[in-house]
Amino acid sequence: MNKISSTSLIGGAVVVAMAVGLYLGVAKRGLPPEGLGMGLWRKIKRKKKPLRVYMDGCFDMMHYGHCNALRQARAVGDQLVVGVVSDAEIIANKGPPVTPMHERMIMVKAVKWVDEVISDAPYAITEDFMKKLFDEYKMDYIIHGDDPCVLPDGTDAYAVAKKAGRFKQIKRTEGISSTDIVGRMLLCVRERSVSDSHNHSSLQRQFSHGHSQKFEDGGSGSRSGTRVSHFLPTSRRIVQFSNGKGPGPNAHIVYIDGAFDLFHAGHVEILRVARELGDFLLVGTHNDQTISAKRGTHRPIMNLHERSLSVLACRYVDEVIIGAPWEVSKDMITTFNISLVVHGTVAESSDFQKEKDNPYDVPISMGIFKVLESPLDITTTTIIKRIVANHKAYQKRNEKKVASEKRYYDNKTYVSSD
Repeated sequence: MNKISSTSLIGGAVVVAMAVGLYLGVAKRGLPPEGLGMGLWRKIKRKKKPLRVYMDGCFDMMHYGHCNALRQARAVGDQLVVGVVSDAEIIANKGPPVTPMHERMIMVKAVKWVDEVISDAPYAITEDFMKKLFDEYKMDYIIHGDDPCVLPDGTDAYAVAKKAGRFKQIKRTEGISSTDIVGRMLLCVRERSVSDSHNHSSLQRQFSHGHSQKFEDGGSGSRSGTRVSHFLPTSRRIVQFSNGKGPGPNAHIVYIDGAFDLFHAGHVEILRVARELGDFLLVGTHNDQTISAKRGTHRPIMNLHERSLSVLACRYVDEVIIGAPWEVSKDMITTFNISLVVHGTVAESSDFQKEKDNPYDVPISMGIFKVLESPLDITTTTIIKRIVANHKAYQKRNEKKVASEKRYYDNKTYVSSD
């Protein structure tokens, strides 16, 4: 009986092997295997081909709204290719960018939902560029948010893609835009110039809670295009941005903390270096009150949840402690099984080791603290100084944007998201 079963098993395996060989041989020639119609065979072949989608943008002062758009775009297909608009195109269509091309490329490449990046993309989708996307890059669809993207001549930047039937729309992330962030900084500049006795801490609380009295009253804030965020954090959004898995039992866990305000290329690069030192990168984002106490009452520009989402979107980050303590304690090291605590050479303040209460005293005493050479000499102050130095140009840029922003919010309708 066993002998017969063995013979049958061997014979069956030979038949299967022959069938697979025949199937593969026919498939290589582009013909359907016997018994399959050409229509069904084409459907099977289409299923095997990854769905490639394209999304472009300026990604100036990249924030969690950009990241959420890329997350939604990636969910539409299997591979996401992102076009980063050139400096020259941004200047021609919107005004001067705050962050130059090479910094914007670093930011986009670091987003965990991005598979490929195209530099110097055009601001508008032209017939020639669309043909290049479909023929050379094998794109299936072009994606943009539900907010209008209008060229200086008043035409739709995505009209060509829509006409071709290759356009898909995603939901815009509420309460954030680069215009909004620039506006927050311009508001700080104006408030300081109005009166040194102004209660600056109340302004910071307005940022954190998404209110601007001047904007809401139709005052100078609205006229200059300064609109403070109406960001509404939800647990679902945090879950969408999270990796959803913890470290392995023997993982070498690296910890780095900071404000990560106006999340920029300097942040991304130090996180990349830190991640290379272990198996799991744990990042601590300090709360708004702590940053205000350490950096001044006009900080942070972005509130805790906004900053945490930007950090979570970075491909080098595995987990984030939202509202991490200023001091790294023994209990914290034990709780999270931290193997190494690191800090970059470029930071808002590098005098922490000279302070009476060094926040890294415990990891230093344990021999698990390391100072890392920062790849880029960029801080949040660097970004703010760029705005302040050219505030007239950026105010003019914001004034151009405020009308379209207001129209979007006035005429906004519900758009479902994933």
